[in-house]
Amino acid sequence: MIVVDKETFEAEVLQSSTPCVVDLWGPQCGPCLALMPEVEKLAAAYEGRIKFCKLNVAENRRLVISLRVMAVPTILFYKGEEVVARLSGDNVSIEAIKSETEKLL
Repeated sequence: MIVVDKETFEAEVLQSSTPCVVDLWGPQCGPCLALMPEVEKLAAAYEGRIKFCKLNVAENRRLVISLRVMAVPTILFYKGEEVVARLSGDNVSIEAIKSETEKLL
């Protein structure tokens, strides 16, 4: 997984030639930390086809606000510069992430 921040988000996600899954997480978020190892396994499974990035919300507040993210965990699914799907809060499960990831292919 690629760690992105306000400096690298545009180049890594918005200008990516492959679809992207962005995991927005917080260091104080238990569900985020529990989900991360599973998301990292998913990233390995889709390597070369879909780019997986993670964004620490505590360190990138302005970017998070601009993305209209109000809760973590939030997973954003990008094709080109467009968010084509979003999972947030209680809707975030590894099964839901897999399902939305498949739709990007």
